[in-house]
Amino acid sequence: MFQSSVTPEGMFRVGKHSPSYQVKNLRENDCLCFLGTTHLGQELINMRNFPKGDVQVDKARAIYEIRNPLPFRGCTFIDSGWADNRVGKLEAFAIKKAPQVSLRRLLGEHCEKEEVQTIIGQLPMPLRYELAATSTDAQELVLLAQSCCRLIFDEAGEPQGLCYLQEGERIRADIDDFELFETIANNPYLPNIYKEVMVLRPGVQGSSEIVGEYTQDATQIFEYLRTNSYIPWGHYAANFAHTAIRYAIDDLSETDMHGLRHLYYQRMFVVLASKLGLVVPEQRKTLSVAALETLRIAIQQNLEQLGDKTEQLATLWGWNFGYDFSGSGYRLHASHQMIHQQYAMVPQWVEATQGDSHAAYCCGDLVADVVEQYQAAHQSDFFNDYLKAIRSNTRTDQQPGEDSLIVWQDAQVLLFVPKAQVSQWELQLMVIADESDGPVGNVFEANSAVRHSLDCGILKAQQVLAGLGAEMVTSIEYSKRIGVQNGQRLLYSFLPKLPWSMGAFSEAQGRYILGHYPEDFASACRAQLIG
Repeated sequence: MFQSSVTPEGMFRVGKHSPSYQVKNLRENDCLCFLGTTHLGQELINMRNFPKGDVQVDKARAIYEIRNPLPFRGCTFIDSGWADNRVGKLEAFAIKKAPQVSLRRLLGEHCEKEEVQTIIGQLPMPLRYELAATSTDAQELVLLAQSCCRLIFDEAGEPQGLCYLQEGERIRADIDDFELFETIANNPYLPNIYKEVMVLRPGVQGSSEIVGEYTQDATQIFEYLRTNSYIPWGHYAANFAHTAIRYAIDDLSETDMHGLRHLYYQRMFVVLASKLGLVVPEQRKTLSVAALETLRIAIQQNLEQLGDKTEQLATLWGWNFGYDFSGSGYRLHASHQMIHQQYAMVPQWVEATQGDSHAAYCCGDLVADVVEQYQAAHQSDFFNDYLKAIRSNTRTDQQPGEDSLIVWQDAQVLLFVPKAQVSQWELQLMVIADESDGPVGNVFEANSAVRHSLDCGILKAQQVLAGLGAEMVTSIEYSKRIGVQNGQRLLYSFLPKLPWSMGAFSEAQGRYILGHYPEDFASACRAQLIG
């Protein structure tokens, strides 16, 4: 059975649980304990935990159940007890800024300078991890860096590079603990020269070839090819150069974002043009926006001529922003320093080990399945109904107040809060522009105006989330395969990791628990853009 919260009437279907029920008490014994005292000196005993008879629950507080518009993304449950406390309170949507941390200064109040350096270098490893991740003291981070790797210094004491060990044909940096090394290098308070020599210079992290570059004003971005990749055809990474250090969203300019995305568009267009046998512009040169658009138009014309004779390739684009590592040894997010984005081309088929072939996985295909199933179930267009539902949304709790899910829009794209969020602060960006033959479903169908709007929308989404305090955000693209006309629209999802909501068994079941109404979160997001 096809189930989605979107209806052909252009509305969201919202369920409400507020049950009354009785629970049979099967406990045999009481275990009464002294808990403590109140501030008035009254003893507290845990008697309320041990009822004498059965438990009667009369009209439990409301839990709203909202199937995701895209059913493969599960279902969202909103606890009204939590959500009601956030209505009209924009300040409730915020993560507190981390405090200033300096063990060096604290130790300096009790020890000599040489003792401080010795203690920091000999801290138990879990404490060194925590300090590497949370310290805001540049000198302290330098001490940690010097304690875990061998550096080359000039006469003035400034780092110039790393020492390397040669093991047969393999050359590797002389690092005692790679996780500690990476965590230090990811800390924005580490002096830039240390970031540069430890992880940012081209080649310091490996031999991946640089096959593209974007340079404009203060922006310089390298495109790395990762041939031996977990993505079957290999993939590309657009990483800021050591000359343009970007560790925070506040550091990111519109030019930066256009540069990151330009490399994505350029590589996908060139790869597809080559597969189609089209003339690709000269090598060793970054294409201009105008040249890119000319190439895109040629690709579209060629695809129209080929019809269904061409392979239905798809794009893959993603961005892990933010890094964290716990003292217990768990990497909490991301694997690369600085702001970067990754992308690849996905084939239509993959050869099976049995000798035949089957469809290669692409998350955009899951959206295509929804579009097809929705049409079959309702004889209606999914995205038309979805857009209508977003624009005519009413509050989840059916009370007066903010009811818009829209955060920002222009003529090409729509940034909004999904009615059923799969991250507590999820945002989505949808292309609302149409081409002559239907909606824009992938970047090959997106003209230069749409691509410009996408870049702006992605930047605004990240700025909104960063303004609320989010420091780790995963962003993904749901794209339509080329050569398909099914009404699918290009869609992006921005999924922050929140300190109190890293994911547990509920999320593993596709059940996403929220403590706010999406309309109130949308209001808090709009306030960030105004502010």
